[in-house]
Order: sequence, then structure tokens, then C-alpha cells
Amino acid sequence: MTLVTTTEERGITTLALNSPDTRNALSAPLVAELADALTACGKDLAVRAVVLTHTGTTFSAGADLKAPPSPYAFVDLLRQIVELPKPVVGHVTGHARAGGLGLLGACDVVVAADAADFALTEVRIGVAPAVISLTLLPRLEPRAAARYYLTGERFGVPEAIAMGLVTTRDTELGAVLDALRAGSPQGLREAKRLVTARVLETFERDAEDLVQRSATLFASAEAREGMTAFLERRDPAWRL
Repeated sequence: MTLVTTTEERGITTLALNSPDTRNALSAPLVAELADALTACGKDLAVRAVVLTHTGTTFSAGADLKAPPSPYAFVDLLRQIVELPKPVVGHVTGHARAGGLGLLGACDVVVAADAADFALTEVRIGVAPAVISLTLLPRLEPRAAARYYLTGERFGVPEAIAMGLVTTRDTELGAVLDALRAGSPQGLREAKRLVTARVLETFERDAEDLVQRSATLFASAEAREGMTAFLERRDPAWRL
């Protein structure tokens, strides 16, 4: 089964996460396939922009707890999206959780259907949104980031737009893509370098520390309890 499907239309390549049975969980194979597809888009002169979307009802449920990618592989994927010399538009029509929000944070523009919802659920399994902070914290309004990092609450499109995670509703997708088609390849590449510079500074400064912090958290007793409880569909021991 192809974990990432590719379609093309008038200079726009759409990459769809295609593992609906796992809610597009970020497994090592899916991350590798997405990285390969992005590499191909970056080299293809006919590609003006990339849309990153999904099949099924979930954009991504976050890390696949049964077959996770290495933290370094996921960091490389996030950086690849940020550094791709083509604009990347995230398109969400369903649920996005945990590491899935990291992918959206790496995108240049994010559009979401009214039915979309979001949550940073890491604290509920005993870890924290460490690696995905590389793409999220430079973009999110600080008070909103604090609330949703700490509570793991679900939030909708209006909140996502207000905090800077989502750009606009997906009724604007066609207009956004037509506007990108009107831009020159050089202009789009250099404009993207300007607006991603702050995010890339975060990678240079914090990537190694956040990878190590993530590894420590996932190896902890609390994380083992949290992940076991999640897989067994029960409350973790610390739940009051």
C-alpha cells in the first residue's frame, strides 16, 4: 500500500497521507515515503507548489506508538518541509493531533475545513510536544500555545486561526493555489526563505536539545504507563 499518494494539477502537486486504518499515524515508513515525495517535488521544475493533505477522517494522529520514526528522521522531515524551495500548503478536513500539528506548523499556509479539529495530546500520555516545538512555537500566539500544550484540550478552526496554526478556511484553497500559480518560481523560493528564516533559526539552536528531551521523556516510566493506557483504552494511573 502506498502510504503517500501523489496527484498533479496545473503545477500543484498534492501529497496525501494515505494510511487511514492507522489514522495516518506517523510511522517510520510513512515518514520515509513523505520525505521521498517531497524530495521529488523539490527537484521537479514543473511543480510550483505542494499541497499536503490526507485520506480518511484524520490528517494525522501523531506518532505511531507501534512503529515510530526516529526523532532525527522526524526532525529532518519537518526541516525538509520548511526548506523546500516550493510553498507547501497544508489542507486539513478532519482531525489533527500531536505530531500532525508539527507537520502543519512546517507548512507555509494551512487551510482547514469547518469540521477540522486539533489537539496537542502529548501531556496525556506522559510526554510533551518537544520536537514539534521547532515548527509550532515560532508561529503560535504564546498564551494559546501555553494553554493547549498544558491541557491537551481539543480546539476548532476559529481557535486555530486566532493562534496562528491555521491561515484560513479551506473555502479559500482554490484562491490560494491560483495565487501561487501566478508567482514566479524564483520569487516564491526567495519569499519563502524570508518568512521561514525564524523557524530555521529554531532548528539550528534547539533541534538537538529537543530530540534528546523527547528521547528521555519517551523512555520514562510515566510515558510507558501513558502509552500502555492509551493502547489499552483506559485512564493512566495519574488521572485524578
